[in-house]
Amino acid sequence: MEHLSFSNHSNSPVDHCQLHIGGARISVMDNHMNGDHNETRTGTSFGNHDHNLAKRFKRICVFCGSKAGNKSVFSQAATQLGQELVDRKIELVYGGGSIGLMGLISKTVFEGGCRVIGVIPRALTSHQMADKAIGEMMVVADMHERKAEMARQADAFIALPGGFGTMEEVLEMITWAQLGIHDKPVGLLNVDGYYDPLLKLFDKSVEEGFMKTGARQIVLAASTPKELLTKMQDYVPVHDKVASRQSWEIQQLGFLSA
Repeated sequence: MEHLSFSNHSNSPVDHCQLHIGGARISVMDNHMNGDHNETRTGTSFGNHDHNLAKRFKRICVFCGSKAGNKSVFSQAATQLGQELVDRKIELVYGGGSIGLMGLISKTVFEGGCRVIGVIPRALTSHQMADKAIGEMMVVADMHERKAEMARQADAFIALPGGFGTMEEVLEMITWAQLGIHDKPVGLLNVDGYYDPLLKLFDKSVEEGFMKTGARQIVLAASTPKELLTKMQDYVPVHDKVASRQSWEIQQLGFLSA
């Protein structure tokens, strides 16, 4: 039986407690976390060289499957991406699972000496976490809080192959970029052409008049981690946003009516 220890932090603007499971520190969040996060997340330079990646991206969120898929190339890509993050000393934010591609990339980054932060809904802890949590774990109330916290923690987003959950998560980050909620790069690691049908659907949406060309440019894609990280480093948002980020932040704080 694993030992659980709790410590309350009543002086925090967010009511939470911490658990220690299998050596991992776990924070349990019990509200919607509308306040500012305790770390300032800012983008920096837009340089063209790999050594600038760590300057712009302190922490990258990776969406991926709780399954490994039927081809070994998917597992290899997860490990390669994890190693690229380690080489650049970029921290990982991920869905908190210790199985499938989530388990592979988190283990690679953690064993490489970089910080790993998992964010998982309470209801999924028994389903997606195996015998031991990897890195720091934040247990949130639901899927909505999971995405919001992952977005708050990260400077950029990458999607490895995955199912509905992975696609829903990355599509929401793309939508938030289009709406002006954030201006962080969003990339698809298109392993073995996995995301080709989705990319073609985006192109079809532009062709049929449901998406502006500028909005289509939000989505970056590459077949290798190195190429994708380079594209993300060079990304400059140029599309028309629905609203400014400041407007979204003001409304979130309750100064504007819904």
